[in-house]
Formats: sequence, structure tokens, C-alpha cells
Amino acid sequence: MTAVAHLYRGEVYRSTIWRTRLDTTTNWAVVTLGVALSISFASPDASPLPLVLVGVLVIFFLMQEARRYRYFNVWRARCRWMETHFYAPMLDEGDLHLEDNWQKTLANDYLHPRYHVSLMTAIGRRIRRNYLWILMIQSLAYAGKLAVHPAPVESLEQAFRRADVGPLPGEFIVGAGIFYISTWIAIAIWSHFHDDRRARLRKTDSSMG
Repeated sequence: MTAVAHLYRGEVYRSTIWRTRLDTTTNWAVVTLGVALSISFASPDASPLPLVLVGVLVIFFLMQEARRYRYFNVWRARCRWMETHFYAPMLDEGDLHLEDNWQKTLANDYLHPRYHVSLMTAIGRRIRRNYLWILMIQSLAYAGKLAVHPAPVESLEQAFRRADVGPLPGEFIVGAGIFYISTWIAIAIWSHFHDDRRARLRKTDSSMG
């Protein structure tokens, strides 16, 4: 009992540390987007290019956060497994129901550690939780910059000319931006249905991962 209590404390500590690391990468993404907004809207003549370039950094932070989430999910799942199969039955019935072999599932996870979710699932979950809003703000800010600076846009052709980046025409930049945001939205939607399908296939109310 004492060993399990210390084990649980250790897993809670590790999940807390990795949860903090998730917040750190989200904060970095928000700060960099804020810097890009400040630069692009500093004056009517300022270029909207920083709002395009910051997308690379946002995606870099998303990849980092998804990787960290996969680690966090391992510690979180172990904590939840012990809560639902050890502490809750002990407090409610005084019977640990070892015949269900839940302890073997936990032991196997320690003997053969692995990620509980794929990288794509982790990416989708982080987009749904935080990054969809960041990406939407970035996209709306870019569209707003083209629409109002240096003067209110009067035609679609004029908006495309404002979006030109060196030899790259504005049509290409805008099209790439639409593909960019659509891809991440599609991943978020896919992960939502994927998680729902996994939940329906579970044989118990709680699961590792």
C-alpha cells in the first residue's frame, strides 16, 4: 500500500511537470503571434509578411507541444488508472477487484513503456484545445491587414496585390494560407471523431490513454 501511494505521488508529479511544459509552448505561440500582430499593425504601411512567417513558428510550437503531450498522456493515464482501479474501489468497497487483472495492465505499462496515442492524435487534440484559436486569430488578422491597410481595400484584385511577397503572387499566398488553415482544421475534426470512436470501442469506463 505504501509503495503504491508513493508510486501514485510520483506519477502525479511527473504529469504536473509535463502539463506545465504544455502551457509553456502555448505561451510561446501566443507571444510570437502577439509580436507579429504588433509589427504588422504598427503602421498602415507595415508589411503583413510577419503574420505569414509567424505561422511557421506556431506550427513548430504545435509540433513540440504534441510531442510533449504524448509524454504527459502516459503519466496522466497511469494516475487515472490507479485512481479508478485502486483508490476508488478501496474507498468505496474495500475490495480491489484483482480478478479484473487491472494491476497486470499497469505492470505491463511499466515493463513495456510506450506512447498511448499517436503523434497525429496528439496534434489534433492540441489544435482542438488551444491552437485552433491561435490559427484563427492569425488568419483573421492577416485578412484584416489586407482589408484595411494602407487604405480600405476596394477590390479583390487589390487585396491580392497587397498579399504579393517578392516574386510570389498574392493569389498563391492567399491560396497557401487557405490550405494551411484548412489542413489543421481537418486534423482537429479527424481527431475528434477518432477519439469518439476509441471511446465507443473501450470495454471499460476507463482506459490507459
